[in-house]
Amino acid sequence: MTESQPATLTATRHGYQVDVVWTGNTGQGTTSYHSYERTHEVRAVGKDSIDASADPVFLGDADRYNPEELLVASLSQCHMLWFLHLAADSGVVVTGYHDHARGILAENSDGTGQFEAVELAPEVTVCDLATVDVAEALHERAHELCYIAKSVTFPVRCTPTTRVAN
Repeated sequence: MTESQPATLTATRHGYQVDVVWTGNTGQGTTSYHSYERTHEVRAVGKDSIDASADPVFLGDADRYNPEELLVASLSQCHMLWFLHLAADSGVVVTGYHDHARGILAENSDGTGQFEAVELAPEVTVCDLATVDVAEALHERAHELCYIAKSVTFPVRCTPTTRVAN
């Protein structure tokens, strides 16, 4: 190491803050497992709130997003944003991107659980037939760079399809 090189490298750190506010007190509070609703809001300063709940299997409201859906969405969004960045840097012109992401949660007999896997299935539209192979290869790199995928302990797989715009 020369004197001009730092002894240690430090990572840039970013903070994220949301408020989760329970809105499901029906007047009895949590006097029993069935006495309250699982409804809540996810809020962040300057943004619309997200109406959320538990999965209906866990007595939640089917009309609201649940944490499991939001986790799958986070993985999909992170992958997409990295993919688009890499495509732009590689000269691949993407004109459409639609991911059919899905995850599998295994519930244990004691009521706990964990995700077993998430499968991303993006359908990507590119302008030029000559860039299809490059576009498909970018998905692997996008996965390597995705902050969210790097933070979970279950496998996140990607099976993309690429087509050329008419």
